[in-house]
Amino acid sequence: MDIALALVAAFFFALGFVLQEKAASKLPADSVGAGFLVRLAHQPVWLLGAAAQVAGFVVQAIALGIGRMVIVQPLLITTIVFALPLGRLIEKRTITRNEWLGATIVTVGLGTLLLVSKTDEGTDDAPLARWALIGGITVGIAVVLFLAAQSRAPTVRAALLGTAGGILFGLAAALTKTVVSSLDEGVGSVAGSWQLYVMVAVSVAAFWLEQAALQTGALAAAVATTMAFDPLSSLVFGVVLFDEALHETALGITVSLLSLAATLSGLVLLARAKQREAEPPGALALAPA
Repeated sequence: MDIALALVAAFFFALGFVLQEKAASKLPADSVGAGFLVRLAHQPVWLLGAAAQVAGFVVQAIALGIGRMVIVQPLLITTIVFALPLGRLIEKRTITRNEWLGATIVTVGLGTLLLVSKTDEGTDDAPLARWALIGGITVGIAVVLFLAAQSRAPTVRAALLGTAGGILFGLAAALTKTVVSSLDEGVGSVAGSWQLYVMVAVSVAAFWLEQAALQTGALAAAVATTMAFDPLSSLVFGVVLFDEALHETALGITVSLLSLAATLSGLVLLARAKQREAEPPGALALAPA
């Protein structure tokens, strides 16, 4: 069930991506900056895309509540695969050979990862001391990346900001898993948990970094780093916070990691193809988390 829900979430994220991209493409390239999101929010198509992303987050949260981060988060990479046929349907765009190739690599890589993955679920929470340590390190890395991105070339800045946003999205997913799992104890328990409020704060910070990466105009670097470091950081959080594992044997772990590496290479190929498509009009699109 968690696998099916993760794919449904990816579909909603893809729908939101395509709709928001359609809205963003109507704005001139020099409109990027202060007030950019406000101008987008006045477009019904962009708001519909935002609603689709909210639906994706809800389904993702449910998947994280019943499944494992090391499986659910990598599956969200299929967002960019679903975006291909949706883009063809909604925007009447042509799917290039590199995009087909990248989508195939991503699909095969994720399929292999699922076939060899361990089925043990791990836990739903971690001791406060472990949260503090891992959370502090993660936020510290994000801050360093943000500071390092200042006064850099657009591509480098997009990559650094996208990486920072990606790892914070991974941390937000870990917090979401704990929050959703605590629903069994009642809404009052959730409202009184520190994880809920930290999850909101981290999600807002991650979204802001993602938008900052996208506003550089280096779409390939922004999308690839954000979508790559989200599942990569989620793997780490799943292992160190929730005692999850990709597999119980060295061979299984090796095959799983190779499958993930292949998936990420397909993602990079898709992002580069998307960058080449976006370059002529110079328009900016929003990417799903």
